[in-house]
Amino acid sequence: MKIRLLLILAASLLPAAAFADGINAADTAWVMTSTALVLFMTIPGLSMFYAGLVRSKNVLSVFMQCFALTCLMSLLWFAVGYTIAFGSADVEQGKWIGDFGNIFFAAMDINSVNGTIPAPLFATFQMTFAIITPALIVGGFAERMRFSAMLMFCSIWLLVVYAPICHWVWGGGWLGQMGLQDFAGGTVVHITAATAALVAAIVMGNRKGYGTVPMPPHNLTMTVAGAGMLWFGWFGFNGGSALAANGAAAMAILVTHLSASAGALAWMMMEWIKHGKPSALGIVTGMVAGLGTITPAAGSVGPGAAVFIGFSAGIICYYATNFLKQKLKIDDSLDVFPVHGVGGILGTLLAGIFCSTALGGNGFSEGINSISEQVSVQAIGVVSVFAYTAVVSWVLLKLVDKVIGLRVDQDQETEGLDLVLHDERGYDL
Repeated sequence: MKIRLLLILAASLLPAAAFADGINAADTAWVMTSTALVLFMTIPGLSMFYAGLVRSKNVLSVFMQCFALTCLMSLLWFAVGYTIAFGSADVEQGKWIGDFGNIFFAAMDINSVNGTIPAPLFATFQMTFAIITPALIVGGFAERMRFSAMLMFCSIWLLVVYAPICHWVWGGGWLGQMGLQDFAGGTVVHITAATAALVAAIVMGNRKGYGTVPMPPHNLTMTVAGAGMLWFGWFGFNGGSALAANGAAAMAILVTHLSASAGALAWMMMEWIKHGKPSALGIVTGMVAGLGTITPAAGSVGPGAAVFIGFSAGIICYYATNFLKQKLKIDDSLDVFPVHGVGGILGTLLAGIFCSTALGGNGFSEGINSISEQVSVQAIGVVSVFAYTAVVSWVLLKLVDKVIGLRVDQDQETEGLDLVLHDERGYDL
C-alpha cells in the first residue's frame, strides 16, 4: 500500500504536459475550451447580435438560419469540407485543395494526433470556424432570403469557397507557402464572409422600403448581450488559434481584448462627434470591428500595435458603413462588409507592417526580409481571396435563384419571414 501511494505521489510530481503519444494535456485542454468558445460565438452570440438588429417580424428567421447552419455546416465539414481544407496526415497537399483521404474523417481515429493535440479536436476546432463563417453572411441578406435558398447557397459555398481558401492559407496551400500571415481568419473568415454578404446584397437588391421606411433594430438589449458573448468567445477564436496553451495564445488574447476596446471607443467617439450622442449600437459595432480587424494579426503583433489597429478599425469601419449605405445605397442589412470585410482587409494589411520585430511584432514569415515584401504578400492574399469569393458567390447566387428562387415575394417580406417561412412569432404579447 505504501509503495502504491509513493508511486502515485511520484507521478503527480512529474510534468503533466505530455503523454507518450505526443499529446500535450495543457494544449488539449485549452483547445477544447476554445472550441466551445467559438461555437458559443455563433449560438447564442452571433444569433442574438443579428436577431436584435432586425425587425421583430424577422427575429426568429435569424435564429433559425444560424441554428440550422450550425447543424448543416457541421455535417458537411465532417463529410468532405475538412478534407478539402486540410486533407489527411502525412500526405503532401496540393496548392489549391487538400487530398480526399479524410472524407467522413476516414483517416482519423482516437489515436490520431495533430501537433500536440488530438486530430479529432483540431478537426472540431476548425469545424466551429466553418460554422460561423457562413453564419456571418446571414447579415447581408437578412429579412429577405428564402430559407431553402439560404441552406442551398451556404452549403455549396462552404465547399467551393470557404474550404478551398482555408486550404490556401492554413492547409498547406499556395498563400500559406508564400508566407501570408493570417493568424485566425482575416482572409479565411472575415473577407470571405463579408464579400459573399456584399455580393448577396447586390444580387438580391434592397429590402422593400429601404431608404424610405425606417428599419431600426427591434431589440438593442438583445444585440448588446450578443455582442458581449462575441467578445467573450473571441478569446477562443484568436487565442485558440495558437493551438497551444503558451505565450502565443496569451498574447493573442491580450491583443484581441485591447483591439476590441480601442475599436469600441473609436466608433463611439466618431458618433459623439458627428451626431452629438454616443449610441449602444455604435459602441458594440466598433467592438466587433476591432475584433475582426485584429483577427489576422493576433499572432503577429504586440499590444501597442493592437491598440492602433483597433482604433483605426473603429474609425475606418465607421466611415465605410456610412459610405456603403448612404453613398452606394447598398442594403447590406447588418453591415457585414463594412465591418468584417473592411476590418479583415485592414487587419491583414496591417499585420504585414506590425509583425516587424522593430515595431514589437513576432517577425516576418520565412523567406521574407522586409515590411514591403510582407505587405505585398498580404495584399496578394486580400485581392485573391476577395476576387475568388466575389466571382464564385455571384455564380452560386444566380444558380440558386434559377433553381429555387432567392427571395421571398413583396407580400411575404411585408408580413415577415417568421410567419411566412416558419409559421411562428418571435413575440406573442
